[in-house]
Amino acid sequence: MSIDFKAETEKIGRKAQLAARRLAALSTLRKNKALEQMSEAILARKEEIVAANALDLDAGRENNLSAAMIDRLTLTDGRIEDMAKGLVMLAGLSDPVGKIDANFIRPNGLSIEKVRVPIGVIGIIYESRPNVTVDAAGLCLKAGNAVILRGGKEAIHSNRKLAEIMATSGVEAGLPEDFVQLIPWTDREAVNYLLKLDKYISLMIPRGGEGLIRFTVENSTIPVIKHYKGVCHVYVDKAADLEMAKNIIVNGKCQRPGVCNAVETIIIHKDVAPEFAEIIGTEMINRGVELRGDAEFCKLVSSAVNASEADWHEEYLDLILSVKVVEDIDAAIDHIAEYGSGHSDAIVTADKMSAQKFRNEVDSAAVYVNASTRFTDGSMFGMGAEIGISTDRLHARGPMGLEELTTYKYIVSGTGQIRE
Repeated sequence: MSIDFKAETEKIGRKAQLAARRLAALSTLRKNKALEQMSEAILARKEEIVAANALDLDAGRENNLSAAMIDRLTLTDGRIEDMAKGLVMLAGLSDPVGKIDANFIRPNGLSIEKVRVPIGVIGIIYESRPNVTVDAAGLCLKAGNAVILRGGKEAIHSNRKLAEIMATSGVEAGLPEDFVQLIPWTDREAVNYLLKLDKYISLMIPRGGEGLIRFTVENSTIPVIKHYKGVCHVYVDKAADLEMAKNIIVNGKCQRPGVCNAVETIIIHKDVAPEFAEIIGTEMINRGVELRGDAEFCKLVSSAVNASEADWHEEYLDLILSVKVVEDIDAAIDHIAEYGSGHSDAIVTADKMSAQKFRNEVDSAAVYVNASTRFTDGSMFGMGAEIGISTDRLHARGPMGLEELTTYKYIVSGTGQIRE
């Protein structure tokens, strides 16, 4: 029996819109109790989750998924417990809904308040990690939004089970029906229709590789919050503490090379290049990092290979690092402007003027002075949790926490004023 994906996705959208109106009126206490009850349900039904996950893992191995993909798919007892803990943690965070961002009285006596409200219905398209099902649903709920989830086909059994547990336990806790829905089909056709539901969905958030994000942007009639990739830089200034620079780069490249806030390119001022090239070259080689440098760096480090033009654009997500030697800080900033992705970029320097110039002129979501780019993360920023990282300039930029899952409206109160 064929499925009318257009009609079915529209039904999902309508139900989500109705749920969103009801969610917006819920108290913080009700939302928090629901999050706690969903956490308990995940722990109570752990065996069901593991069984569903085993189906995905078996299919993944049959389809020759990489070891890294299998690892992302796997739901161990520890990972399931972390998902449950995450929901409890969300319950403990401040609720942004109803927060007054500004209030003022006009000369005519009108009282105007700028108040945080839910966005409405949020669509999330993601790959690989089934924990996103729980994390995204919990974050959207706390911010008062209904959510429509579409996970990757490689995790379909895990996602279905987790979404069913969240939905059932949430409704039992007093949430409206359809506050969370999962697109149950793996067909790409369903995604195409989902991306056109601008009548019902207010925001689309893709989480995954650059290919998924570009597909979403190119096909969506709904506003999309995104970052295509994380080409993060560290500039080692002529006034840098070279030991500090080494530690920041080692942390940024080697701690978790496969994440979007890992360092992909380092830029070195020519005055410190001879000394620092030896330091960082030895350190990276000892850690198994392949170095791809410009002509000047390759002269200084014999094991480095020549970088191509494509290397400066590359998000390696691996133990590979591009290196460039520059004349001055202006050349470093120009390189970041040309090749960076607007994600996270850092300067290491003891010179306050250089630090200020870098902060003012580098146009990225997060700009660091003497610190690792690995801190670009909602939990590291004290948000408690995040839905993703945005390199857009409108609505949200950088790690997106609960407040970034809300918008605002103006509440205007008067005593009968009319406009003359």
